[in-house]
Amino acid sequence: MKNTKRCPICGSTEVIRVPDDAHRYLANSICITRALTVKRIPVARYVCRECGYVENWVENRHEREEIARAWG
Repeated sequence: MKNTKRCPICGSTEVIRVPDDAHRYLANSICITRALTVKRIPVARYVCRECGYVENWVENRHEREEIARAWG
């Protein structure tokens, strides 16, 4: 949905991007924990207004690489 702007389930073009909210504790984030630190990686949600289908995306390439390093 992020790239096509169309729901893969029902075909609707009413797709809403819901950004991660930095003010909510661990909102939609992925957390990478180390000995004394926690790295928070935001996750944006794309929601189909028509059928409710949801996709989650880590939009920043650098952050996806951090996830790969942490969990390989």
